[in-house]
Amino acid sequence: MERFLSKLFERMQNTKAGTVFAFVFFIVGILLCIFGIFKTLFIVIFTAVGFFVGSFLFSDMSKFKQFLDRILPPGRVR
Repeated sequence: MERFLSKLFERMQNTKAGTVFAFVFFIVGILLCIFGIFKTLFIVIFTAVGFFVGSFLFSDMSKFKQFLDRILPPGRVR
Protein backbone atom coordinates (compact mmCIF):
# COMPACT_ATOMS: atom_id res chain seq x y z
CA MET A 1 0.00 0.00 0.00
CA GLU A 2 2.85 2.36 0.81
CA ARG A 3 4.45 1.67 -2.57
CA PHE A 4 1.16 2.42 -4.31
CA LEU A 5 0.72 5.72 -2.48
CA SER A 6 4.27 6.82 -3.23
CA LYS A 7 3.77 6.09 -6.95
CA LEU A 8 0.46 7.93 -6.89
CA PHE A 9 2.01 11.01 -5.29
CA GLU A 10 4.87 10.97 -7.81
CA ARG A 11 2.41 10.91 -10.70
CA MET A 12 0.30 13.65 -9.15
CA GLN A 13 3.33 15.94 -8.92
CA ASN A 14 3.85 15.70 -12.68
CA THR A 15 0.22 16.44 -13.57
CA LYS A 16 -2.23 19.14 -12.69
CA ALA A 17 -4.02 17.72 -9.66
CA GLY A 18 -6.88 20.20 -9.96
CA THR A 19 -7.85 18.86 -13.36
CA VAL A 20 -7.65 15.24 -12.27
CA PHE A 21 -9.72 15.77 -9.13
CA ALA A 22 -12.25 17.92 -10.97
CA PHE A 23 -12.77 15.07 -13.42
CA VAL A 24 -13.05 12.48 -10.63
CA PHE A 25 -15.57 14.50 -8.64
CA PHE A 26 -17.53 15.29 -11.81
CA ILE A 27 -17.91 11.56 -12.45
CA VAL A 28 -18.91 10.94 -8.83
CA GLY A 29 -21.47 13.75 -9.04
CA ILE A 30 -22.96 12.30 -12.21
CA LEU A 31 -23.16 8.86 -10.58
CA LEU A 32 -24.87 10.32 -7.52
CA CYS A 33 -27.44 12.10 -9.64
CA ILE A 34 -28.21 9.06 -11.78
CA PHE A 35 -28.03 6.15 -9.32
CA GLY A 36 -28.29 7.57 -5.80
CA ILE A 37 -25.90 7.28 -2.90
CA PHE A 38 -26.00 3.54 -2.15
CA LYS A 39 -25.64 2.37 -5.73
CA THR A 40 -22.85 4.88 -6.27
CA LEU A 41 -21.11 3.67 -3.11
CA PHE A 42 -21.43 0.10 -4.40
CA ILE A 43 -19.87 1.09 -7.74
CA VAL A 44 -17.01 3.00 -6.06
CA ILE A 45 -16.22 0.13 -3.66
CA PHE A 46 -16.11 -2.49 -6.39
CA THR A 47 -14.05 -0.23 -8.62
CA ALA A 48 -11.50 0.27 -5.81
CA VAL A 49 -11.37 -3.46 -5.07
CA GLY A 50 -10.88 -4.22 -8.76
CA PHE A 51 -8.11 -1.67 -9.02
CA PHE A 52 -6.24 -3.02 -6.00
CA VAL A 53 -6.62 -6.63 -7.11
CA GLY A 54 -5.47 -5.75 -10.61
CA SER A 55 -2.53 -3.63 -9.54
CA PHE A 56 -1.15 -5.79 -6.74
CA LEU A 57 -2.12 -9.34 -7.65
CA PHE A 58 -1.65 -9.29 -11.41
CA SER A 59 1.42 -7.06 -11.49
CA ASP A 60 3.64 -10.04 -10.67
CA MET A 61 2.85 -13.39 -12.29
CA SER A 62 4.32 -15.35 -9.38
CA LYS A 63 1.78 -13.71 -7.05
CA PHE A 64 -0.97 -14.61 -9.48
CA LYS A 65 0.15 -18.25 -9.60
CA GLN A 66 0.30 -18.39 -5.79
CA PHE A 67 -3.22 -16.95 -5.67
CA LEU A 68 -4.47 -19.61 -8.10
CA ASP A 69 -2.74 -22.34 -6.11
CA ARG A 70 -4.55 -21.21 -2.98
CA ILE A 71 -7.95 -21.19 -4.69
CA LEU A 72 -7.60 -24.14 -7.06
CA PRO A 73 -5.80 -27.41 -6.37
CA PRO A 74 -2.28 -27.25 -7.85
CA GLY A 75 -1.73 -29.22 -11.04
CA ARG A 76 -5.37 -29.74 -12.00
CA VAL A 77 -6.00 -26.61 -14.03
CA ARG A 78 -2.54 -25.69 -15.28
